Amino acid sequence: MRTGVRIALDIGDARIGVASSDPRGILATPVETVRRGPGDLDRIAALAAELEAFEIVVGLPRSLSGGEGPSAVKIRETAEQVQEKVREQNSGTAVRLVDERFTTVTAERQLRERGKKGSKRRAVVDQAAAVVILQHALDLERETGNPPGRPL
Repeated sequence: MRTGVRIALDIGDARIGVASSDPRGILATPVETVRRGPGDLDRIAALAAELEAFEIVVGLPRSLSGGEGPSAVKIRETAEQVQEKVREQNSGTAVRLVDERFTTVTAERQLRERGKKGSKRRAVVDQAAAVVILQHALDLERETGNPPGRPL
C-alpha cells in the first residue's frame, strides 16, 4: 500500500464533492463541497496543495455494462483540467480515474440511514459520494496491491 494523502472528487454539474484520506491510506473523510463555476478548479488545486495530496482520484461514471456515456466524457475533460491546474502549481500530484457506479446512490442511502433529511442531505451528498469513491479506491488498493483505476 502506497502511503500519502489522496483526495477524491465527485464531479457534478453544480458541485464537486471532495474527500481526503489519512496519510496511511486507511480512511476517507469528507472535506468540502466546491460550487462549480469560476475558481472551482483553483480551489481543488489549492486543497490538493494544502493537504499535500500525492494523488487525486476522480470518479468516472460508467453505465451498468461498463461503457462510458456523455457524462463520462465531461468528467474526463474536467479531470484533465484539474491535472493541468495542479501542474501549474508545480505539483507532482497524479490524477486517476476510478469507476464510480452507484456511489451517489450509496451516499444517499447512508445519509438517509443517519437521519439526514432534504436540504441537509443535498448539501453533503457530494462529499459523501467522494468519500465512497475514495474509500473504495483505498480498499481496492489494499486488496490488490495495485493503484486503483487508470492514470489520466
